[in-house]
Amino acid sequence: MTLLWDADPGAAERYDFAVGEISRFETQATMVRALEDNPTEMLVLIGPDVDMDAACQFAELCRVERPELGVILLRRRIDVAVLGQSLRAGIREVITSDDVTGLADAARRSRDLSTRVHGHSGESTSAKTARVVTVFSAKGGVGKTTFATNLSAYLASTGSRVLLIDLDLAFGDVGISLQMLPQNSIIDLVSMAGNIDEQAIKAVVTKHDSGLEAISAPAEPSDADRVPGTTVAELVRVAKRHYDYVLLDTPPAFTSHVLAAFDDSDLLILIATLDIPAVKNLRLTLDTLDLLGNKKDSRLVVLNRSDAKVGLRPEDVVAAIKQDIAVMVPNSTAVPASVNRGVPIILDEPKHAVSVALRDLADRFIRVADTPAGAADAAASSQQSPKTSRWSLSRGGNR
Repeated sequence: MTLLWDADPGAAERYDFAVGEISRFETQATMVRALEDNPTEMLVLIGPDVDMDAACQFAELCRVERPELGVILLRRRIDVAVLGQSLRAGIREVITSDDVTGLADAARRSRDLSTRVHGHSGESTSAKTARVVTVFSAKGGVGKTTFATNLSAYLASTGSRVLLIDLDLAFGDVGISLQMLPQNSIIDLVSMAGNIDEQAIKAVVTKHDSGLEAISAPAEPSDADRVPGTTVAELVRVAKRHYDYVLLDTPPAFTSHVLAAFDDSDLLILIATLDIPAVKNLRLTLDTLDLLGNKKDSRLVVLNRSDAKVGLRPEDVVAAIKQDIAVMVPNSTAVPASVNRGVPIILDEPKHAVSVALRDLADRFIRVADTPAGAADAAASSQQSPKTSRWSLSRGGNR
C-alpha cells in the first residue's frame, strides 16, 4: 500500500493505477499517525497542492526517523528551484502530477531502494537501544538541571554509559552545575547534520568525574536559534545506539528542541514544586501532552521540595493535576550547596534524604529496564501501546 498526502478526494483514484492501492490523508498530522501505524510502509506520495515548505520539512523528518521510507513529490510544474529544494530535503524524486507513467517508474525505483536500505539496516537490528529520559517543567527554577545532573551521575556510577544533553540552548547550566569546562557544544553538530555518528558525538562531549558524558548548550544564547529540532532528533537517534541511557535537560518552554526530545523519550519526568504557578504549568503541560498524543504511561510526576511549608500540600497538587505523584523529593539547603561545589549530592552525600529520593526515582523508574523482568515488562508495554512519535518539525534553588 502507498500513503498519499493530498486534500483532493479524487487524488487516490487518479494515482492508484501507477502505484497500486492508496490510502489518502488530508493533513500532515494524519499522515504522521498513519506512518506510526504502518512501520513497514515504504512509499509516500505528496500531492501537487501541498505547500512546498511543508512537504520538504516532512521529507527531512522522514529522512531522520525513517531513512528507508521513500518520499515522491508531485508538482504541477517543475523548475530548478523546486528540484533543488527537494534534493536538499531528501525527496527521492519529483514528478509532474499528470505523468502517470513517470510516477509508476519512480515508485518502482523508490521501492527497490527502500528494500535495499531496509535490508542493510536490518543487519544491526540487534544493536542496543538506550533508554531516553527527558526532564521537563514549563516553569523555571523547579530543579530540572539538578535532577538531570544527579540522575545522570548516579546512573554513570553504576557502570552504565550515560549521555546528558543540555537542551536549554540559550541558558543551559549543565556544564557549570558540574563545574566542567566544555570545549565544544551542541552547536558544533549543526554542520554535521545528516552525518552525525559516534565519532561526531565523541568530538563534542565533555566527560565528568562520575563517568557521565555531557553535551553542553552553546556558550552564546544567540546560537540557540541556529540548532534545528531535526539536529536534536538525529543526535538522540544516533546516541541511542551507543549509550545505555540518554538524559535530556530542557528549558521551561515547548520549543522545537523539546518537542523533538518528547518524540523519542521513553520516560518524561515532569517536575513541580509547591507553588501555584508551578502546579498551573504542570496542569497545562499534561493537557498539552494529551493534545500531542503522548502516552500517559510514559509520564512521571515528581514533586520537588515536597516538605516546604508554604501553605500548599502535596494532596492539593494531586487534586489540581488529577494524577498521582510518583516521587516526592524533600527540600534542603544542601542541594544548592552541592551545586555551588559542582558535585552531585547523590554522590557526595549518598545517605542524604534528597539523595535517597533521587536514587529511588532512578532505580524504580529509569533502571527498571536493566533487569530481565523489567525488560520483559517494557517489551510487553511497547507491544500493547506502541511508542508515539510526533516527528517534531516537532533558576535558583534546586534548578
